[in-house]
Amino acid sequence: MSFLLLAEQLLNGLQFGVMLFLTAAGLTLVFGVMGLINLAHGSLFMIGAFAAAAVAAASGSFLLAVMASIAAAAAAGVLVEVLVIRRLYARDHLDQVLATFALILIFSEGTRWLFGSFPLFLDIPDYLSGPVTLPGGIDYPLYRLTIIGVGLLVALGLFLLIARTRLGIQIRAGESDREMIAALGVNISRLYTVVFALGAALAGLAGALIGAIQSVQVGMGEPVLILAFVVIVIGGIGSIKGALAGSILVGLTDTLGRALLPGLFGLFMEPADATSIGSALSSMLIYILMAVVLIVRPTGLYGARA
Repeated sequence: MSFLLLAEQLLNGLQFGVMLFLTAAGLTLVFGVMGLINLAHGSLFMIGAFAAAAVAAASGSFLLAVMASIAAAAAAGVLVEVLVIRRLYARDHLDQVLATFALILIFSEGTRWLFGSFPLFLDIPDYLSGPVTLPGGIDYPLYRLTIIGVGLLVALGLFLLIARTRLGIQIRAGESDREMIAALGVNISRLYTVVFALGAALAGLAGALIGAIQSVQVGMGEPVLILAFVVIVIGGIGSIKGALAGSILVGLTDTLGRALLPGLFGLFMEPADATSIGSALSSMLIYILMAVVLIVRPTGLYGARA
């Protein structure tokens, strides 16, 4: 593999990892602060993508579409938290899984009823289309570089929010001892709603950004949800730093595995066998990575030890 192709695959892996971070960051906040297993998080990703596609088709503005995706996903998150999730905090995880799985079905069928079964398409705006030349002569799509930049800016913003603001102090305290901060006068219900809305907004943003690369369709959030759970297990539940590290690891492992393994097996196998075995093994790599991390560090890379 040439240097240019390897560099391009590294950037693809970084872009994929940043997209996963936007989804996993909200999921790890909800899980860490609220102790809630939210299987419907992928549906919020889908809502953001559909809202962006619908607004872009109506207005022709990509920026307006992105803002609409954040607002729609956050609003859906608030409604879900107030009407459904709030009744599940005292229940065990099985009840949470069943209830949020039901929400997946409701959101999927509701979206299909509103938009139909055919996929929608969100076009990349002209000012973000085309390649740019990076040092070393690498031509890389400007839009994918924009995703990387937006994701890193969001990561920085989340770090500052958690470390430097009053809300961040409440979130960190809520992870450690929610009963104590409730006794100190913090409105737990409002805190949970804000955290859930923040997580939903991040998922919606990820859906809008990725919707310009792939088609926007019903069920697009479920594969991302599985990868997001892998990310937070690797990074450590409740850790934004862990979510970022885990996302980049998963993105690079998956992308480089799919690019390199078939060629590697082709050195000593027939091309057809090498492609088949390499593709099968590359799809397993992120789960092998998760298993190795859990063996070495059961709480994840940045998870708090009990």
